[in-house]
Amino acid sequence: MDHQGEFRRAALELGIPDDEISRFRQHLRLSIGLSVGGGPPVGQFGGLPRLPVGMKWPSAGDISLPLLLSVDCGALPRVDGFDLPADGTLLFFVNQEMDHEDSSGRYARVVYVPDGTETAVAEAPSSKCVREQLDVCAELQAELPLWLQEGEDEDWHEFWEDLDWEDMSPFQQQLAQYMECDLPHLDELRALAHDLWPSDAYVVIGGYADDDVINSIAEQTLAGREKAGEIPAIPIAKWYSHLEKEKHRMTSEWISLASQARVYEKHYTSFAIRHDDLAAARVDKALAVTNFVAP
Repeated sequence: MDHQGEFRRAALELGIPDDEISRFRQHLRLSIGLSVGGGPPVGQFGGLPRLPVGMKWPSAGDISLPLLLSVDCGALPRVDGFDLPADGTLLFFVNQEMDHEDSSGRYARVVYVPDGTETAVAEAPSSKCVREQLDVCAELQAELPLWLQEGEDEDWHEFWEDLDWEDMSPFQQQLAQYMECDLPHLDELRALAHDLWPSDAYVVIGGYADDDVINSIAEQTLAGREKAGEIPAIPIAKWYSHLEKEKHRMTSEWISLASQARVYEKHYTSFAIRHDDLAAARVDKALAVTNFVAP
């Protein structure tokens, strides 16, 4: 289905200029929201995984990783620009308590099992590895980058709105001018996207990578480029401005593979992957970040 065309036609009916619609559509991504019940199952939260015969349950040393989610790629709705495998199963394993305390990534794993692979239901190493199994259904939802959202992240928006023009970094000024001059109908376009594709999902497949993941990647990238002498040393006072710009650039290279909503459990995990790695089904390249929701 031509989702972008559907959005364009609906926006034109609202009287919004076509060139402004095109600019907004460059930032609009559709993702796949997974919720319990309400439609044909496309996967499960928890339960026991079907792994290739002979494959051991994923672990980090002697610590087995619980199965968070498994999805049937062939049963998911297709989304333009999101090169999910056409068939097979994706399985997401993570020990959230350990992953939250450790930045190495060793406590999270994504496994892809192509169709036609001989599989068997894996025997759990311990009961701690098995979460309650719940069937999930899928629906499309609209996503925008953090800087184009409205009130989704209160701390971020309060920081942005409290800044005077002279206190903004050059990059922040550039974004503010873009929103004001190039997207004068931003509120209407944003509302239309969420009216067409609303969702209150427990886990989201695709869309924008979680800000915590992108922030971690961008910090490591900038620090690595500094250390290698590829860029001049960045003064501490200008570090945040450079980081913002690097994060903005990386949103075009990285995409969310799966992101758990932060409102349901005390830990939530987000998996991100480069577009080219996803297109080649190199899901072992996915990076995970687990956060803790304070009570």
